[in-house]
Amino acid sequence: MAGLNVSLSFFLATIALCQVARRGSKALLPASVYASFAREAAGAAQLGACCLEMRMLVELGPWAGGFGPDLLLTLLFLLFLAHGATFDGASANPAVSLQELLLAEASLPSTLLKLAAQGLGLRVASALTQLYWAWELSDLHILQNLMAAHCSSALRTTVPHGTLVEGVCAFIFHLTLLRLRNSLPVYRVPAVALLVTVTAYTAGPFTSAFYNPALAASVTFHCSGHTLLEYTQVYWLGPLTGMVLAVLLYHGHLPRLFQRNLFYSQKNKYRTPKGKPAPGPEDGGRGQEPGRRRVGRQPLASS
Repeated sequence: MAGLNVSLSFFLATIALCQVARRGSKALLPASVYASFAREAAGAAQLGACCLEMRMLVELGPWAGGFGPDLLLTLLFLLFLAHGATFDGASANPAVSLQELLLAEASLPSTLLKLAAQGLGLRVASALTQLYWAWELSDLHILQNLMAAHCSSALRTTVPHGTLVEGVCAFIFHLTLLRLRNSLPVYRVPAVALLVTVTAYTAGPFTSAFYNPALAASVTFHCSGHTLLEYTQVYWLGPLTGMVLAVLLYHGHLPRLFQRNLFYSQKNKYRTPKGKPAPGPEDGGRGQEPGRRRVGRQPLASS
């Protein structure tokens, strides 16, 4: 269990370091710069570093450390609980940033800045994680350094099947985000963490269930086994297609591109009540009770 303790210490140190970076940048930078760049960079660095360490545990832990799937899935769930509690609104996912652009919730310059911040954060995470592995604080890290030059691809199925798996995972993920966007964090964060854990369990053996284009590019694009075009088709085209389909299904249209609803008819919210027509003059005394005189002016008698 010494290797697991080292990894747990790495997770805690990474989250604490990124949290300090968030607090400092929030206090020193303008709000727009913090929201579009610093927050996303810190979130991507935290996500990338934890993902690299978690992938090492998944690949080496079962046979070198005796870790079972129940332990690894529980650890993954707890990590995404921590991410949801500390990200401060950051997505660390280019597909989510592009979703906000399609929903007309973010401008194009802001989205491009977020994408650059996410790429920078993942590069920093990769460099810091490899430096941490070089210290060889556990047997798992020693093995990881020996196998670093021959990393295995995360894509362990055919390219069309992998694209479908990533697209379906992304579709469910983005549809959940859209449904829970106005929910309280105390409900939204555990729901998203549980969803990530379930998709990792079901789709992990095929594609590792990234549905995050930047994270997949940082973790597996440099590994042998598939071409860059195949990786791009699975880990970029699949998640982005799933995201667009989720927005179309939830809203019926893409607000940034067009306003016409393609799926759902727009019904008038206010309906005109249907009442009886007002009685006309010809109706006269229709409906009067027998024996009762009309109230009002009586006609003058002729002389």
